[in-house]
Amino acid sequence: MTRVAGVDSSTQSCKIVVCDAATGTVLERATAPHPDGTAVPAEAWWDALRAASDGLLDRVDAIAVAAQQQGMVPLDADGAPVRDALLWNDTRSAAAADDLVRELGGPRRWADAVGSVPVASFTVAKLRWFADHEPHLADRTRRILLPHDYLTWRLRGLDAEPVTDRGDASGTGYWSPATGHYREDLLALAFRGRTPLLPRVLEPAEAAGRTATGALIAAGTGDNAGAALGLGLEPGDVVLSLGTSGTAYARAETPSADSSGAIAGFADATGAFLPLVCTLNAARVLTSAAQLLGVDLPDLETLAAQAPPGADGLVMLPYLTGERTPNLPHAAGSLHGLCPRTMHPGHLARAAYEGMLCNLADALDRLVATGISPRRILLIGGAARSPLVRAIAAQILGHPVTVPEPEEYVALGAARQAAWALAGTAAPPRWPTRTAAEISVSPDAADSGRAVRATYARTRDTLYG
Repeated sequence: MTRVAGVDSSTQSCKIVVCDAATGTVLERATAPHPDGTAVPAEAWWDALRAASDGLLDRVDAIAVAAQQQGMVPLDADGAPVRDALLWNDTRSAAAADDLVRELGGPRRWADAVGSVPVASFTVAKLRWFADHEPHLADRTRRILLPHDYLTWRLRGLDAEPVTDRGDASGTGYWSPATGHYREDLLALAFRGRTPLLPRVLEPAEAAGRTATGALIAAGTGDNAGAALGLGLEPGDVVLSLGTSGTAYARAETPSADSSGAIAGFADATGAFLPLVCTLNAARVLTSAAQLLGVDLPDLETLAAQAPPGADGLVMLPYLTGERTPNLPHAAGSLHGLCPRTMHPGHLARAAYEGMLCNLADALDRLVATGISPRRILLIGGAARSPLVRAIAAQILGHPVTVPEPEEYVALGAARQAAWALAGTAAPPRWPTRTAAEISVSPDAADSGRAVRATYARTRDTLYG
């Protein structure tokens, strides 16, 4: 049996799956935690990968790494990090993003150049913040990598040339999915004239090298492109992912360039494209609400199920860590409609579920406005395991929801990419995706969902326009 490994180096942990290359059957699993925070030592990711993979990688034929996108890993001339890596959810670069948009001539110029308009999460914005606030460290920087680039490089050995792939490069703000080339002029603009070395961009099935034990290393990719590959997205499929952050994305055959900045014009891991809308707050809304109420997540679900749809007018705007869509990096979460009738734990719990899902429904609307017509909506991520999340999602979206069998789809996609690179075929191997549930929605439930969304929208627009 040919065995392949996929790594998901996420914000919170490193997860590894080992699969049968022919069928995608998961044979082994392992995980190790990452440190908390929005700025962490890149070495911590490598330590977690080594801890999770102890003994596993000696028995695989190929491996690929998928990781959180848009982090900034600056290295000196010796390949050592010059500071802790800034993660995608570090919002200190929000003003820097605004400056860059203005300096290039506005959102349309950025969308035409790289398919996306920079916000705080983009690497290009983090580089500007770095140049302005830590110029002595920026001067020492000779190379810029992304989290998956860094781990792929460490797997290959420090004397290897760093590489990346289309999917991850497309989140930097200085690589164009439409042309397939870096925009070093934008890199220099962001980094105040500095032009550090960038990793070579590999083709989707191109091998990056081999590990010390001889396993082939595939190109790897960003986490959303990895999940899309793990799910085997087909035309008409739209994914709503409820992890730490929330994302809505679909596979497309042509690149996008949204000047509003809401849609990131990413590439995927197959040679196509992955228009994506991101929210900073998804599953964290539920865990935070549970903490506030002093209950665990199952009890939070029980409380929320006891309250009526719409929570009698109690609305939570779930911008707990600022927000990316809408672009409100300095916003905070808030509750509206408090009165004696709504000041109950169940109402607050219900408002948390509905606020999280209304925000994600708004993200889906952005995709639909570009011409994407959902045939099937796939709900994934840790929060998608909740029966109540599934039911409220179908209600608020007014559309049936498909829930794939719970799996580490980012890691599974990386493993599928490893199998593809090992086989050298024109297309990735066909691995089946099992469905755990199909959630339908009645006309009455859809009407109720529209009313919930209308109340949410009025509250949002009253505060933020």
